[in-house]
Amino acid sequence: MSWYEAAEKPEIAEFGPVSGLAVTGRGEPGGAEYGASVGALYAVMGALGAPMVPLEGRWWVEDERSPFEVPREEWRWHLFLRLPDGAEAIEGAVTEVRLGLPAAARVQRVTFTEGRCVQMLHRGPYADEPASLAEMDALMKAEGLAVNGLHHEIYLSDPNEPDQAKARTILRQPVR
Repeated sequence: MSWYEAAEKPEIAEFGPVSGLAVTGRGEPGGAEYGASVGALYAVMGALGAPMVPLEGRWWVEDERSPFEVPREEWRWHLFLRLPDGAEAIEGAVTEVRLGLPAAARVQRVTFTEGRCVQMLHRGPYADEPASLAEMDALMKAEGLAVNGLHHEIYLSDPNEPDQAKARTILRQPVR
């Protein structure tokens, strides 16, 4: 299965290790820290001369409440851009970019393995994601699966698209 593909109904998929550029932060999507981090990731990717890929986010809250009950400024995230296989060290690109963009100093190379997941393609506004997440949760319960990692989103459309009805986002949840 391709990293950037998902069905429109929940499905079980398996993914091995992936490497890319990442920045970790806290705050609401679209907030100042989030925006600076996205800019830094794309600037370093550009300095590497690597092809541009969709932005990804792995999300969590450090709270017992549902993430939807936690104020968005308390959300935590790892933003991620997948590197092509064989991409070399990024230190030179980070050094080059951070002179004009201090947030680039926080960009690092990471590798993670998602493993077994429940995923689906969500179409429409981010505010409508709870309905898609409920569908994924129903499949997890039916299959006897439990959450085993961070909620992961892959933004296939431009997050700044004014018509959010056109948005396409892969929702992915590692399970065991």
